Amino acid sequence: RQAEDPLEVGSRGVGMSISLGSTSEVEFEKSDDLDISIEVDGESGDYPVTFDAIKYLISNQKCKVAVRTTSDLPVGQGFGMSASGALSAAIALCEIMDIPRQKAFEACHVAEVRNGTGLGDVAGIFAGGFEVRREPGLPPKGAVEALDIGAELVLGVIGDPISTSEFLTDRKHREKISAAGKVCMEAFYEDPTLDCMFALGLEFVEEAELFSIEVLRAVAAADQYGMASMVMLGNAVFSAGDIEKIEDALSPFGPTFRCAIDRKGPRIVP
Repeated sequence: RQAEDPLEVGSRGVGMSISLGSTSEVEFEKSDDLDISIEVDGESGDYPVTFDAIKYLISNQKCKVAVRTTSDLPVGQGFGMSASGALSAAIALCEIMDIPRQKAFEACHVAEVRNGTGLGDVAGIFAGGFEVRREPGLPPKGAVEALDIGAELVLGVIGDPISTSEFLTDRKHREKISAAGKVCMEAFYEDPTLDCMFALGLEFVEEAELFSIEVLRAVAAADQYGMASMVMLGNAVFSAGDIEKIEDALSPFGPTFRCAIDRKGPRIVP
């Protein structure tokens, strides 16, 4: 959806916050100049989503901000790590600056939209748990609800990262994704369950032509012991069922990770 206000831009869909994510340490001090440094998993870089979120929060202040983030999952595989990393840093900064946490969500949602790295990740994290984005945008401008659904999951990384921005800026891809998503969301509203989400997830990636043969093979391997689908948008799968057997089935395809649907949401840790 296009809108002048980036807080009204977003996506409709279903997703889940999980127990793997990002942790950030942030240092903040007044300065004569603006100095923002960001390090992710020990590597310094531009990290535009985190950088733009920090700039949004500090506004025109002259200060020094140092961010050190660690990630539990790989970037570029549909796990929402750009949103996760930026939000962990933004929430820590809000805590330091004593400003409302809502501002952290706003900063990261706007940064994701403007950088083309995601349309619904921050709104989904805002709700926490198993979430349904009924109206685009960040609440209160968007509408997101959390359903009382929990599960243990296995994630499997199958291939190289996918550039989300390439899909979001390509008109044909957007049209296919929008058409397939509308049909699947209507079906999900009729049966808002975990089983239905997995089934519709496969239908969605096939209709939107997002899948690869290797991902489908991994899904089929995991399906023998539960339910599986493709992570959007990434060369990765997520699955639920017999965790031990699913992990064994997915391990030949690449790295695997165990986690669970997390209902607590972002938080300050000791």
